[in-house]
Amino acid sequence: QSKFEESGGGLVQPGGSLRLSCEASGFTLDYYTVGWFRRAPGKEHEPVSCINGLDGSEYYADSVKGRFTISRDSAKNTLFLQMNSLKSEDTTVYFCAAGNPYSVACTTQRMGVMFYDYWGQGIQVAVSE
Repeated sequence: QSKFEESGGGLVQPGGSLRLSCEASGFTLDYYTVGWFRRAPGKEHEPVSCINGLDGSEYYADSVKGRFTISRDSAKNTLFLQMNSLKSEDTTVYFCAAGNPYSVACTTQRMGVMFYDYWGQGIQVAVSE
């Protein structure tokens, strides 16, 4: 069974850092485009960042550019999101996902949420005093 196991969320003060991890099992992350989304209650998935599975190019939403860094460890079959200089508006649930590398799931301009097939269970990030 293919699945993700997310970890690393929690409560942090504004300006602090968190590192989200997403370990894949049942499939090899290197063969996929991978990314992170976040979703507030009652809203749609908001793209955060992704890595194109074919050429390794990356996308970052303007709201996180310069603060968040996406990476993956092939040996651990794990996707990461390093989040620095966190703000209160970063508070929400974060999801990792993997999609078809031959689609437009991840370009340098956008992320196509409909092209992601595997999803993590979601992990809460809270930024507050």
